[in-house]
Amino acid sequence: MQVAAEPRQTLPYQRWQIASPDRKLVDKIAASTGLSPLLAMVLVNQGIHSVALAQQFLEPESQVFPSPVEAFPDLASSLTLLQGAIATQQKIAICGDYDADGMTSTALLLRVLRGLGAQVDYAIPSRMQEGYGINQRIVEEFATEGVKLILTVDNGIAAVDPIAKARALGLTVIITDHHDLPPILPPAHAILNPKLIPEDSPYRGLAGVGVAYVLATLLAQAQGATHLITPLLELFTLGTIADLAPLTGVNRRWLKRGLARLPHSQLAGVQALIQVSGCAASTTVLKPDAIGFRLGPRINAVGRIADPQTVIELLTTDDPTVALERAMQCEQANLERRQLCTQIETEAIDLIQTLVSQGKAPWYPDGDWVIVLVHPDWHHGVIGIVASRLVERYGLPVFIGTYEDDAHTHIRGSARGIPEFDVFAALQACQAALERFGGHRAAGGFSLSAAKLTEMRSHLREFAHHHLQPEHLKPLVQIDGSAAFYQLTGDLYEQINRLHPCGIGNCEPVFWSTNVEVVKHRTVGKAGAHLKLTLAQTDPTQPQQQVLMKAMAWRWGIYHPLPQWVDLAYRLRENTWNGQTILELEVLGIRASSNPTPAHPPKDKILPLVVTQAQTSVLVGQQFVVLHCPEPTLLPEHCQKIRWQPLNHWPHLLKDLKGHSLMYGYQRPYVAATSLAGTVAYDRPRQPCQTLILWTLPPSWTHLRWLLALGQPQAIYIRNSSPLRIEALELRSRLKFEIAKNGNQPLNLLHLGQQWWVAPSTLISALREMGYPCSNFPKTGSLEQELERLQRWYHCSASQLAALLLSGVTPQSNQ
Repeated sequence: MQVAAEPRQTLPYQRWQIASPDRKLVDKIAASTGLSPLLAMVLVNQGIHSVALAQQFLEPESQVFPSPVEAFPDLASSLTLLQGAIATQQKIAICGDYDADGMTSTALLLRVLRGLGAQVDYAIPSRMQEGYGINQRIVEEFATEGVKLILTVDNGIAAVDPIAKARALGLTVIITDHHDLPPILPPAHAILNPKLIPEDSPYRGLAGVGVAYVLATLLAQAQGATHLITPLLELFTLGTIADLAPLTGVNRRWLKRGLARLPHSQLAGVQALIQVSGCAASTTVLKPDAIGFRLGPRINAVGRIADPQTVIELLTTDDPTVALERAMQCEQANLERRQLCTQIETEAIDLIQTLVSQGKAPWYPDGDWVIVLVHPDWHHGVIGIVASRLVERYGLPVFIGTYEDDAHTHIRGSARGIPEFDVFAALQACQAALERFGGHRAAGGFSLSAAKLTEMRSHLREFAHHHLQPEHLKPLVQIDGSAAFYQLTGDLYEQINRLHPCGIGNCEPVFWSTNVEVVKHRTVGKAGAHLKLTLAQTDPTQPQQQVLMKAMAWRWGIYHPLPQWVDLAYRLRENTWNGQTILELEVLGIRASSNPTPAHPPKDKILPLVVTQAQTSVLVGQQFVVLHCPEPTLLPEHCQKIRWQPLNHWPHLLKDLKGHSLMYGYQRPYVAATSLAGTVAYDRPRQPCQTLILWTLPPSWTHLRWLLALGQPQAIYIRNSSPLRIEALELRSRLKFEIAKNGNQPLNLLHLGQQWWVAPSTLISALREMGYPCSNFPKTGSLEQELERLQRWYHCSASQLAALLLSGVTPQSNQ
């Protein structure tokens, strides 16, 4: 195995894991959803193994979930206990946690309980002095203060002794938590934990704030105070994403709603947090990245190095002045947290490089295969972040700690793992050396006597050598599939938005491209920490042209300069600067290109292409391109019954919709099922509908007739707007690629037209300009003329279309 012994690494040591999805399933999902095959491939990679599941994923509001009361056995009794305490004015105390999940959970329940008139207070244990979870001191203080009901949030499931103490003192205890179950559950009156319900439940992935949200919303409903519910969704969204909860099941549905609400939040604290973070304009929908990298860290930083009360006040106050003051305190804490992380990471890297210089690199074949670092001056509140960065950098499990006392007798630390290494199991293997530990497969925490550190190292080394292979000792880059630069378009980025919210359980698409030329690159940021690149790749559909892309490689300044030709793994990003928005790449992986000079087949090897409408055709020495453009059967009597209307007042129409409706069109919105009296489906009719809402017209008369034949609508509302116009050069490039990719397989003009929002006649015109006669198809104008005609088509009025449909005449503006 290669080791990092040189003074400078030329490229990162990585292992690439490229998915191999079922191509037939990818094509089916792409055809049924209108997604690019690149994104249909992403869905298959994430375990979506049917068209039906893909539709549910893209339309989370269409799923039918069981009531939370059915899912959580103790939810009904929890509601009864809380209602009783509110009615009799018994004092309620919330015991929260100091991370973003715990603090948002605490604030969420405080808001609803105060709004319901409850006597309620809260406590959060000290991160530095006490550590995680409810403890005997807190229980005794609650009892002394006259508390009658304790409500834990994001903790308590492992607190057997403190809960037993509370029961002995005559207190009622409700536990809301989401952490793994211990062998013995605490003796609480009620326990709400998604780990207690079936694994296939849509509520299984709830974070602590998700459990609190379920309890709070049902309590508000039971008390007839539904006006308290709306702002709770924003706190749920903040906590769920910051806690890295899986974005599946109810999380996906609720987060999609919450991310749309956050920029327009009425909560003073959320408004202030967005303001100080520079997160987004008020007209946008936030993405999980905005929370994960901007809002979440500012909340978490307080819990790591400051007083959690700051965040609780931020998220519960209605005073804008107080909110802005608390948000600025969060901002200051985050600046300090970043400085600490940078300092600790630099010192940790120096320690590892010392091991390398001594011939003791942990990734050597005879090394430990796990990084264990302890330093007296590191802040415990941020070492978990540094552990994650070291895993990203070195690809090994990391256990990092600091001393809890000036005498250096006790160590407290955090651990982060790699996919093949179970952190919790590793800590169990070290149990004899540890005083306390906890966590899960990917991360954990631990404490031990400094005298036991050598023993812990030995156990970890033995565990790592038993469970890992040498090939695992590199950072892992998981890739969905290959893409060419010319495919990285604004349309693809808009389609990626349909996959959001992305995160744990629904990872953002990662593509890779081969034979990429590094045209320019330079280091940027403090001490040249990052790389800014200009990249080029030859367009396979037009070998004489190159597609340029800008890119950022965060924390990769150490690899400057790069070789000229590389293979690249990346995510697609949108970058807005000075009012101008461009697409660029966020580089995740890089390796030397296996074929550093793009090869083009000699001209005498290029097969001639013949375009025909025949369903099957074979000719030795030639490649036929089969074009398929089926026509629907549309009954005249149905056409006469359709009511055609312009879509002038969308919000008013939404309130009046009855029965089943179909939403179709370029960038058409999603509609919350709760805002409709009936049901709604999207894009492709699978059953007759009462109402068809055309956010834009389909790309052709034929596409429209298919919608009418399959959907059989009684009423159609048309909003006249145009999809983003495709340029002639881009359209020809895409067609060349499809022809090369498909070989002898038919090109479905309707499918391509829907994917690119152009008419079949536009595609035929492009093919003719490329040299293919398409003699079996009607006459067309030049490609520019057809593109202009397409724009006129998109602005046909409802009355024009109604008249044309009844006359049976195909409009000249669209074939």
